[in-house]
Amino acid sequence: MLWADRIASEIRDTRTPRDGKTFLIRDEKTISGRVHVGSMRGVAIHGLVAEMLAEQGVANEFRFEIGDFDPFDSIPNYLDVGKFREHLGKPLYAVPSPEPGFANYAEYFGTEFIEVHKKAGFSPNYYRATELYRSGKMDSLIKTALERASDVRKILKEVSGSEKDWSWLPVSVVCEKCGKMMTTRAYDFDGETVGYTCDKHPDDAVSCGHAGRTAPWKGTAKLFWKVDWAAKWVAQGVDIEGGGKDHSTKGGSRDVANHIARKVFNYEPPFDIPYEFFLVGGKKMSSSKGRGSSAKDMCDLFPPQVFRLALIGKDIREQIDVDPAGESVPRLYDWYDELGTGVREGKADDYSRLYTLCEPPKNRAGLTAPWQMRFREVAFIVQMPHLELHKEAGKAKGAELTEDEIQRLEERARYAKFWLATYAPEEFKYELQEETPEVELSQVQKKALTVLADYLQTGERTGEELHLRLHELKTEIPIQPKELFQAIYRIFLNRDSGPKAGWFLAGLPRDFVITRLNEAVQ
Repeated sequence: MLWADRIASEIRDTRTPRDGKTFLIRDEKTISGRVHVGSMRGVAIHGLVAEMLAEQGVANEFRFEIGDFDPFDSIPNYLDVGKFREHLGKPLYAVPSPEPGFANYAEYFGTEFIEVHKKAGFSPNYYRATELYRSGKMDSLIKTALERASDVRKILKEVSGSEKDWSWLPVSVVCEKCGKMMTTRAYDFDGETVGYTCDKHPDDAVSCGHAGRTAPWKGTAKLFWKVDWAAKWVAQGVDIEGGGKDHSTKGGSRDVANHIARKVFNYEPPFDIPYEFFLVGGKKMSSSKGRGSSAKDMCDLFPPQVFRLALIGKDIREQIDVDPAGESVPRLYDWYDELGTGVREGKADDYSRLYTLCEPPKNRAGLTAPWQMRFREVAFIVQMPHLELHKEAGKAKGAELTEDEIQRLEERARYAKFWLATYAPEEFKYELQEETPEVELSQVQKKALTVLADYLQTGERTGEELHLRLHELKTEIPIQPKELFQAIYRIFLNRDSGPKAGWFLAGLPRDFVITRLNEAVQ
């Protein structure tokens, strides 16, 4: 049973919706810039659980918060520091968009993130954090948190070891004078207003020195993160919400939020789904620092089904690791193709189930698994101007391609070209040499190439025939496999490695291959 089926069944069998009708599933992301691909794991986990519950006849709603009411606390390295420095400390909704056409900074980057959701086949109901606060739905919870600030401070100390000053209040006020929230400190609540000063200097944010009182309602103030998290569960009646491994440790954000929900708001926390990280090249890096690590960067590398497989294929207790500049990209395509092969062979197991789940629900009825040429082979062929992709794919399949297979082949070729132009490592980049490279060959290598040329003189050969003949030469000459294949790659590609030699040679004009082999042994 796949992890999503297991979790959905557990929820169905052990939980009841708070409203008695519909499970509310929630996830969120603070839009502080380009969103790291790791945040897509939460979207995929909550989204797939919602799909599985619906498949089991369990009513649910998946709701996603675009976090636009957090402070702009740092400037990503891809933005103009001079343009954005003055906005440090403001709420994200008050920071201008990097490009025209968007209401603010959070909308600009949030829209990009939403587009990635759509490509992956997930369509939650979106809302903005500002909408929740400005609507007044958080007001009573803010009041409770302020009235019970001493309890919040006690929980923070006992659960996470974070000690706060006796005057500390769990809200961040938006300064009425300069509009910043990261520079303010709330210190007193009289039941209706909070006293605050704008005198903090975190990082590069500049405070204005204003002091005053304000009513912390309808979006003039925001609860601090762990209190905010618990309060949002209460405000919306959340039934199901998971979080990444970093939040789920003892004393972590989830632990603190659970205690606050129970002891401050008298609310039982939602069903938790803790999950492992999505790593990029083995690292949990920020999307502001790692090229290829943003959700959009990663999404652009794959067709929707393969990107979705990257997100949902592994159990939530396992890390995902994809390196755009490494072997993991073609491996991911291979994994998807392997699942498709199982479907064509009539297997009914978790692998065929996973292949089905790589499609959004609307596409699953009557789903087939067309044959596909391996991504790494497509990536090689698109670099060889003398090779015709459709023809080579037909050879590889051993039959004429269907219309669906042609469309998928052309799609895969587009992704291969993009990968080669952006992230692919040098070992995947090939250039057929117009002239015979000057390489030193051993007598054994020359003998093998001469025998191979004589074999080709007898007529056209398929990739399979050449593959078998090359392996015969290893014992017939004899010659070590590495020596044989290096000789071939060096005289045609001027490198020590390459694609499967038999099929590579079969794709080249026979006269050209014979001439090159003979020139190389002179």
